[in-house]
Amino acid sequence: MNLNLTRPTEIRAALDALGVRPSKALGQNFLADQNILRILLETAEVTPDDVVLEIGPGLGVVTEGLLRAARTVVAVEKDRRLHAFLVERFGEERRLELIHADLLELDVAALLAKGITCVVANLPYSVGCRMLVNLAAARRPPGRMVVTVQREVAERLAAAPGASERGLLSTWLQLAYRVRVVKRVSHACFWPRPEVGSAIVRLDGRDDGLPDERSRQAFYELTRRAFMHRRKQMSAIAGRVLRGAARQAAADALSSLGLAGARPQDLSVADWCALVRLLR
Repeated sequence: MNLNLTRPTEIRAALDALGVRPSKALGQNFLADQNILRILLETAEVTPDDVVLEIGPGLGVVTEGLLRAARTVVAVEKDRRLHAFLVERFGEERRLELIHADLLELDVAALLAKGITCVVANLPYSVGCRMLVNLAAARRPPGRMVVTVQREVAERLAAAPGASERGLLSTWLQLAYRVRVVKRVSHACFWPRPEVGSAIVRLDGRDDGLPDERSRQAFYELTRRAFMHRRKQMSAIAGRVLRGAARQAAADALSSLGLAGARPQDLSVADWCALVRLLR
């Protein structure tokens, strides 16, 4: 089925024919700009060796572009009516696997075991952060991810140590990825228009973090507890959340790293990794 669904009038007509009213709860804002679509696909740099995971393909605009380049596309769509539309639109395409499901309810490890090398998606605002965290925290996360997210989320993802936007999301995602904001996107590039702007973000996998699962789990637990007290200095946080020998070990580790007076948002991923290694 040859369709051009990047203009608001055509998107609206297609959705009306399906009886679909865009759901704010599902974050259904459909990409309605050919230039932004081109930038998203070019940023993804998909090759014939890639197995691409697309989250929320909607009407298949990004899907169509991915199929021109990828070896296989695995597309996960939660909306039953949109999934049925995609089956009809791409029914003869053997390189596309369509899954009717909520990504947050799927076994991420089993999904990635399909050989996923890359994620490309226009992520829903409401749950996009959770999706990224689940993918990044997998035992074998995808090698790269290119996504559109709410602009505020993009700034948090890429926030450097010391930045006011830096928090748990930045720290967890940057353990697995180098993050770069590629392009700010106006809300006028989607239909219906969201209330805020978006951005295209590229995340490239890194292998200089923590090598084993136990260390990564210790990283997540330590940072989670620390950012619960983000306004306090690390020495005070250690005194509050740890007891006995663990408290003294943390005080010694922080002192040796010169981080006792720092606050959680001041630490780089390398600092957190060094702290985890000393504590273990």
